[in-house]
Amino acid sequence: MDRKKKMMPIGPLMIEHRLIERMIRQIDRAVQRMKQTGQADIVFVDHAVDFIRTYADRCHHGKEENILFRELAKKNIPPDHRRIMDELVAEHVWGRSKVAEIVAAKDRYVQGDKTASAALADAITALTAFYPKHIEKEDKGFFLPVMEHFSQAEKDQMLQEGYDFDAGLIHEKYKMLVEDFERAARVEESRKPR
Repeated sequence: MDRKKKMMPIGPLMIEHRLIERMIRQIDRAVQRMKQTGQADIVFVDHAVDFIRTYADRCHHGKEENILFRELAKKNIPPDHRRIMDELVAEHVWGRSKVAEIVAAKDRYVQGDKTASAALADAITALTAFYPKHIEKEDKGFFLPVMEHFSQAEKDQMLQEGYDFDAGLIHEKYKMLVEDFERAARVEESRKPR
């Protein structure tokens, strides 16, 4: 059997969660600086929005909604699993609306709106508070229990479909982006007086 097929279809999703968590920590660092200085790093905000929209939403949530949740919807799953799945989809929608708020506030900030810095910080703070809870709900309360509804062949098929889904996406770009921000944060921390 192909080495990739030994992993459950939730394996890649959980690996993606770790990179999303790392980026959320960097976004949180940036919003803390913004709150302290009243200044937004627009280039960072643009990168963060790109990461959330492309990696977390299109790539990651795309596989959840278009593969795992689609296949679960075909099954006779217990009401608690269906309820959690519906909650997760609603949370994805909420996240998309929060990112739209961030973009709108950033645009107002760039145009010189003095109130936009606080609105931008508030929207980013809401998003960084949301993701850890959302990820924990998926990792600890949903992903493993729902795997019992699938045969090994179905799991293998979903895993391959996930790989095929990712084939056109650019994971490496976002991994390098997070690593660059982490490196810059370490340099910044090392320069602070002790």
